[in-house]
Amino acid sequence: MLIADNLQKTYRSGGHPLAALKNVNFTVNPGETVAIVGPSGSGKTTLLGLLAGLDRPSAGRVLLDGTDLGALTEDARARLRREKIGFVFQSFQLIAMLTARENVAIPLDLAGERGGAARADELLERVGLAGRGHHYPAQLSGGEQQRVALARAFIHRPSILFADEPTGNLDAATGERIIQLILELNRERGTTVVLVTHDPALAGRMGRVVRLADGAVVSDERSGA
Repeated sequence: MLIADNLQKTYRSGGHPLAALKNVNFTVNPGETVAIVGPSGSGKTTLLGLLAGLDRPSAGRVLLDGTDLGALTEDARARLRREKIGFVFQSFQLIAMLTARENVAIPLDLAGERGGAARADELLERVGLAGRGHHYPAQLSGGEQQRVALARAFIHRPSILFADEPTGNLDAATGERIIQLILELNRERGTTVVLVTHDPALAGRMGRVVRLADGAVVSDERSGA
């Protein structure tokens, strides 16, 4: 499903190169659940952005379901993301002037597909927000907003879900609810899951843990989950 092939990402800082990722290599099979862990500044979020096609590497390549993301135009990458990728951001990234239902339905609306509102209501019910579809993000708690973001990520039935600290801003009970939902959707639909987390308990719930330090992979282990 996903191959990181000698990935490198370098930024300029004060006129000098700063290596955020160094020769990262690993493969993720369909249906796997993978946690990317490591200290702050180790390159976790940078790596997630490259894997999801939100940014381009300085060197190396990402293959998603056999497609080299670097060989695609920006429009083609956006189309691939709409078709195959779900992404849950730590900051939720909901659109303030849209209701919860409209936020969930927007990927289908942008793709010109019908039935977005009905599908959104179905998913909102699934994440425990039945009857909240007419509320705006400002009227929802942080946990509710994260559940809206999760419903949005799954509305087009992605092959792979990327999540950046999906429980980072949530209390323990709400965070557990989010993880249960992600794992349920993984089991039911075979959706591949790749997430970044600082939480060792959450990482242990994934089937595999990839650890970064100073931009490089220092371990890649099955967790026994």
